[in-house]
Amino acid sequence: MKDGSFDQFSGTSDYVTSEPLRNAVNVSIALGRPLLIRGEPGTGKTKLAHSIARDLGKTLIVWNIKSTTKAQEGLYVYDTVQRLNDSRFGDRDISDIKQYIKLGKLGQAFDSVEQVVLLIDEIDKADIEFPNDLLNELDEMSFYITETNKTIAAIHRPITVITSNAEKELPDAFLRRCIFHYIEFPDAELMEQIVRVHFPDIRINLLSEALKTFYSLRRIEDFRKKPSTSELIDWIQALVASGIADDRISTEIPFLGALLKKETDYDYFVNRRMTRMGDTLVRRQW
Repeated sequence: MKDGSFDQFSGTSDYVTSEPLRNAVNVSIALGRPLLIRGEPGTGKTKLAHSIARDLGKTLIVWNIKSTTKAQEGLYVYDTVQRLNDSRFGDRDISDIKQYIKLGKLGQAFDSVEQVVLLIDEIDKADIEFPNDLLNELDEMSFYITETNKTIAAIHRPITVITSNAEKELPDAFLRRCIFHYIEFPDAELMEQIVRVHFPDIRINLLSEALKTFYSLRRIEDFRKKPSTSELIDWIQALVASGIADDRISTEIPFLGALLKKETDYDYFVNRRMTRMGDTLVRRQW
């Protein structure tokens, strides 16, 4: 605890945060409510939970959600197959059902003797009923195991971070139980801080040219997938490794495939640039 109240997130050296985001995290911790994070891919939604865990010195439990994930899996699973096998070979007392109960990620977070950070990553990938199926457990921080007639109640309410890419609308009843924050895409000033975390010794001119080119690409509205922070970091790494001259970055945009990941976007940009070059040539001839 800090100041005798509750743990407060202040950020870490390897994860640059804005003040509104830090405030949202701390409100979530203070109220004991899940923090629902939305934002463009590559804005650091998933990494936020890792940063919170490091800053507060807590264990991180990650529940990666897939299209086939069911809420029950996060609570516990009764391994009937293993029990059946043990009954056939007779080398274990199968009357102790408890040994066949395996806690899921949510169950592990509830059962932990210390407060943990729980990341429920990309909740909108699951079925539309998935969030509703977790409402009671997230509210009461407990669940009942039918096979053992036992209730698992949270010793400490976990710091819960839920990420969403807005692929599906989440139910209103679920949203009411969350603290919501949308991570805005970083402006150039904040992006410079983020880049310097990864490349502390980067040349000023290289960084300036890279950011100028990056944001000029993001301003193209016709792109299906605009380059994100992760693509920028990869691109700068390629630029640094290649030793390319700084003045060629914005004019040639080398390693364009590190920034544009959709074939339609790549073709659109190349054709657009060739058209502009042709127009310039015509003007010079006149």
